[in-house]
Amino acid sequence: MSVSKEHRSGARVLLEGLEKRFGDKAVLSGIELDVQPGELLTIVGRSGSGKSTLLRILCGLEQPTGGAARVLAPEGVTGAAAVRVVFQEPRLMPWRTVLQNVCIGLPEARRERARDVLARVGLLDRQDDYPGVLSGGQRQRVALARALVHDPKVLLLDEPFGALDALTRIGAQRLVESLWAQHGFTAILVTHDVQEAVLLGDRVLVVDEGRIAESVAVDLPRPRARELPEVGRLTGALLRTILASGEGPPTPPRSRADLPPPVAAPLLAGAE
Repeated sequence: MSVSKEHRSGARVLLEGLEKRFGDKAVLSGIELDVQPGELLTIVGRSGSGKSTLLRILCGLEQPTGGAARVLAPEGVTGAAAVRVVFQEPRLMPWRTVLQNVCIGLPEARRERARDVLARVGLLDRQDDYPGVLSGGQRQRVALARALVHDPKVLLLDEPFGALDALTRIGAQRLVESLWAQHGFTAILVTHDVQEAVLLGDRVLVVDEGRIAESVAVDLPRPRARELPEVGRLTGALLRTILASGEGPPTPPRSRADLPPPVAAPLLAGAE
């Protein structure tokens, strides 16, 4: 499972010397990043390292203090049509039905598109239900459908599975990977679950104190099984990098050939 070049409809995301300060505190410092169209990038790091701030800048909820963040979408696609975000909380309106939540901001003529997206996330039969009667995983699928109905060129996911139980989380991971492969959008996923980052990412970034401490390409076929030795090896190596953060200067980027041997791969599922 992968996105072939001819099906990559996503936008390129370019960060150039990106800086963000809150008062005297530097949250992001000199971030340089080039995310290719159709890439699925995952970002991990300690709480407070700047991961979520980076996503908030990309979706326009925060403005950078310096540098630039650019979404190079196809001609004629700008603003909200280019970028959508899914947060850890579904943020649904409880007085609206599932279909009505997905249709927020859509013209009446596109309601059939909303039903199509609900079918893709397996919730067409719940379109007339209210969020209060849905499970946590179902509510998060509604939030995902609400983002996808606008055909985004970039999908930002900020810890979207953090509040889900382990089995529901696995299903949600598989759903996102499947939708990404079908639609070809560019995806940037922030997570505390290092194994999740390895399972889903084309590339994994480690962010430490507002800087990119490490970037590792994950050259494994999809879908990836948790029990694969290579998944455990990459997960363990990235965990050691994160756990070592704050004890010295950031670990310089390295190639996969230099990574340590396999270790057990625990599932970290925290929330900021």
